[in-house]
Amino acid sequence: QVQLVESGGGLVQPGGSLRLSCVASGMIFSTYNMGWYRQAPGKQRELVAVITRGGPTIFADSVKGRFTISRDNAKNTVILQMNSLKPEDRAVYYCNGNNGQRNYWGQGTQVTVSS
Repeated sequence: QVQLVESGGGLVQPGGSLRLSCVASGMIFSTYNMGWYRQAPGKQRELVAVITRGGPTIFADSVKGRFTISRDNAKNTVILQMNSLKPEDRAVYYCNGNNGQRNYWGQGTQVTVSS
């Protein structure tokens, strides 16, 4: 059974930082593209960042220069480092794993940016 478990969300002031972690189990982690998506209230889920199984990364324009994504295949972990957070970054953040045939989601972690 595949599980993606996110952690690290919370409340942060504008300009602050948060580090989201996603630990995967039940899958051959190194063969999956891993990503973070987010869904704000009343909006569709959108891509934030992806790190492919080979290492290249993709970022949404709205987070370029502020967020980084990394993976540790030995620990089955993908990290989203979020800096210079803005109120519009407020959303539920979801971890995703995709290998072209299978697609998995975590349960989500809430990020709130507010003073």
